[in-house]
Amino acid sequence: MTQAQVEPKLYSFDEFMSWYPENSAVRYELHDGVIIEMPKPKGKHSNLTGSLIEQLLIMIRQMGKGGIWIIPRESIVKPKREKSGYEPDIIVLNKEVLGAEPRWESESIIQNPDSVKLIVEVVSTNWRDDYYNKLRDYEEMGIEEYWIIDYAALGARKFIGNPKQPTIFVCNWVDGEYQMTPFTGNTPIVSPTFPQFNLSAQQIFDLAL
Repeated sequence: MTQAQVEPKLYSFDEFMSWYPENSAVRYELHDGVIIEMPKPKGKHSNLTGSLIEQLLIMIRQMGKGGIWIIPRESIVKPKREKSGYEPDIIVLNKEVLGAEPRWESESIIQNPDSVKLIVEVVSTNWRDDYYNKLRDYEEMGIEEYWIIDYAALGARKFIGNPKQPTIFVCNWVDGEYQMTPFTGNTPIVSPTFPQFNLSAQQIFDLAL
């Protein structure tokens, strides 16, 4: 007897948010209707993310944006497609326009691209999400700047070369699409949102150590 294959339930964004357990120690995202348990950041991934947040907060204060640009501990980005929702590794928000977010105060949901100054994803084993799904959806939303930090060189060779090398992509939203600029080694990062950012790609990779 052949056992029938049961199709997984597909969730809308609102169903996903209603399902999401309160005070969960596990992070979840919604990918095209499927709820995905995200790998818990460990070791180098956590070191890099935490240290980069510190560097960005220093830069925000130096730019005179302290208290205006914030990095929340948790947030869910709702793309235009109804069956997806992402929790970025790092998101820089502009408090001056957060009042226009109808679901921020009650659910920490971001759906207005004007609220976002920068999103950073630190690549892990599910690298395709960062290079394909999230890049597509953040671009479609109009998020003005998106960084992909591939410190462990996990992405495809068509992105990071052959042989693979650790790479940071700074994706700038120009005329409706992302312009992707790769940075490797001792090349300083060039960021339109943080023009005084003076760390090289390697210095950012070293934050993982």
